[in-house]
Amino acid sequence: MPRMVQRRWFPEELIGSRVVLRRHVPGNIAAFQRWYADPEIARLARYQATPMRPEEIERFFAARVVGPDALSMAVHEKATGRLVGTCAFSQLDGENGSALYHITIGESDAWGKGYGTEATQMMLDHAFGTLGLHRIALYVFEFNERAIRAYKRCGFVVEGRSRESIWRDGRWWDEMAMSVLESDWRARREVTAPDAEVDGADPPEPHEAEPIEVGSSDRASRVFGRWR
Repeated sequence: MPRMVQRRWFPEELIGSRVVLRRHVPGNIAAFQRWYADPEIARLARYQATPMRPEEIERFFAARVVGPDALSMAVHEKATGRLVGTCAFSQLDGENGSALYHITIGESDAWGKGYGTEATQMMLDHAFGTLGLHRIALYVFEFNERAIRAYKRCGFVVEGRSRESIWRDGRWWDEMAMSVLESDWRARREVTAPDAEVDGADPPEPHEAEPIEVGSSDRASRVFGRWR
């Protein structure tokens, strides 16, 4: 039986080698307004072809980022302290030990530096090692190849797809379902040095974006209401 997660999901800070994850503060909304108004992030992540409207971003930020039940963390560049992105869990199922994962690296000059990969690894370490969860899932559009490669480096595997579920760039694309289990995570830790997934033989290509992926939030909104 999965053990129950603690009510307080995160400490104020989780420290990695490249990034520091911190609880969001109200002032971070300015960055969210900029990131989620970006047409490129909308292209990669949203079912809609247009970016989120300012009022949508405000509602999302209040409910899912700084709200009392938010499971969201700010991604800060460790060397400078600069806010560069956000990551979160949603749709927590405590009885079955599962959650959905979401991440956006919103500052384009922070792409390709391993920040998204490390933040994802830190969130998985916390989910499995501290909270005792069993399964973390996500959804990503087929054309977001850079995000898919980064997720695979963190141990996610493709477990299915919704065929031709989005029209983008003049053609139909699949939406891919990916997941990682606690047993997958534990096996990787037993055979891999702590930083190997970040510093190993398959690093991001030069100028390659880390996961700028909010497709899972859009997909979740169809069933559960708007997330991240």
